[in-house]
Amino acid sequence: MQDAVQGSMPSPYAYPLLIKQLLHTPFVQAPDQEIVYRGQLRMTYTTLRERIARLANGLHELGVRHGSTVAVMDWDSHRYLESYFAVPMMGAVLQTVNVRLSEAEIAYTINHAGAEVLFVHTDFLPVVEAIKDQLETVRTFVWIDEPGSEASAHTIAFATEYEAMLEASATSYDFPDFDENTRATTFYTTGTTGLPKGVYFSHRQLVLHTITLMGALSSPVSGQRFHRGDVYMPLTPMFHVHAWGMPYIATVMGVKQVYPGRYVPDRLVQLIREEGVTFSHCVSTILHMLLSCDDAKHADFSKWKVIIGGGALPHGLARAALDRGIDVFTGYGMSETGPVLSLAQLPPNTGPLDLEEEVRLRCKTGFPVPLVDLRIVNEDMEDIVHDGRAYGEIVVRAPWLTQGYLNNPDASVQLWTGGYLHTQDIANIDATGNIQITDRIKDVIKSGGEWISSLEIESLISLHPDVSEVAVIGIKDEKWGERPVALVVLKAGAAVTEDDVKAHVMGFTKTGRISKYAVPQIVKFVDALQKTSVGKMNKKWLREQFA
Repeated sequence: MQDAVQGSMPSPYAYPLLIKQLLHTPFVQAPDQEIVYRGQLRMTYTTLRERIARLANGLHELGVRHGSTVAVMDWDSHRYLESYFAVPMMGAVLQTVNVRLSEAEIAYTINHAGAEVLFVHTDFLPVVEAIKDQLETVRTFVWIDEPGSEASAHTIAFATEYEAMLEASATSYDFPDFDENTRATTFYTTGTTGLPKGVYFSHRQLVLHTITLMGALSSPVSGQRFHRGDVYMPLTPMFHVHAWGMPYIATVMGVKQVYPGRYVPDRLVQLIREEGVTFSHCVSTILHMLLSCDDAKHADFSKWKVIIGGGALPHGLARAALDRGIDVFTGYGMSETGPVLSLAQLPPNTGPLDLEEEVRLRCKTGFPVPLVDLRIVNEDMEDIVHDGRAYGEIVVRAPWLTQGYLNNPDASVQLWTGGYLHTQDIANIDATGNIQITDRIKDVIKSGGEWISSLEIESLISLHPDVSEVAVIGIKDEKWGERPVALVVLKAGAAVTEDDVKAHVMGFTKTGRISKYAVPQIVKFVDALQKTSVGKMNKKWLREQFA
């Protein structure tokens, strides 16, 4: 019987899935397309190609070789985009440093990743000055001198400045072939407990994520899609999960890209208006912040599509976005999943929907994208019933999931128990395969033998016309075990009482939307809600403060 496994002939090219392969199409089809930084700097894809080569040559002169780690501390910029390609294409590893961590955490992540070269934007000179003597592996510092930024006094021995290094480097570089399973990137989770954990991704994983998500996003007939006529601007930091992989996708497709630098709400609105931005992604708190700024009040957002991830999309925020013409919908993933696992795109032939149903579908966790094997299981790893009510933990397999935590074998084994990556997210799934996350395992509220979804209560409270933001946490209760508490930020000038909010939530018990157990025992009005370094609600901190 003939062997069914296809053998290789000596002459064909064994095409490795390397990040450099993503650049073939845009450089041919979109050489004159624009890449814009803060509305002040403009360059073409042809220039991007040259700058990627210049960066690789400059790094080579600094001693970067296959396996070296290069760390970057920068705002969202064309420089970051160049690093996304040049560093891994050399066979080196790109570490995207979370600049919003504490100084001690930043030092820990750089040391843990073994970074040898560190790029430092002018704005982060004080941080690096404070930790430079703690950095154990960094041997070379490169300064990113931002025009208009004032450099603080420091004693950092910079080897060169970014633009000067590129100016002195050649415009071509022979990027080699190597094993597609070579590590390309490392970054650190932003959990609220313990030290940050390093997650890492190979060339193969990033290429497969790029191709798959590109297909998933371009597949709808209309709405909730990304196509070659779009103008892309990230509102998720480029240090966080590859900005959800979107810069790779935008580059492959050759679209106009706009990088905003530091996030300033009025400037973001200005860029959306002046550069014609049509596609972005962010956490819900960023969208809320942007819609609340003065410049947004009269802006036209009718051509803007926005994916919300990193947490639930509250129904109230979704309504506010739809009222402004924004095509808003949910995407789901996490640092460990590279990140995208599902998208809440409306199914084809859905037909006209009333506002409540449309909001409900857009705010769900959605349907898995291609190649994702997603299950919702009980504690025995048995699949739950697909009835939209039974709940369990989401576990997944996909070709781009991190294979573990860097230099942390115990946590890696726990992450992959039973051969599936455990997300720690509690969800249900309906008969159509549509998923709804109800909570994180650590955030679910257990009251009187019933599990209460903090996300569901938050969504309902967000529908109150005078509520700006809300977080729901559980506090200990001698009788019930835990009871829900709502922490509410009111809109300016609102005169709402605790009883008003409770009555608003109680109204949903009459329709069976939630049980009476879910009505918050306490409603506390606060000026602001604590966020994590990537803009998510910091519920651990909130529980500690308000317990």
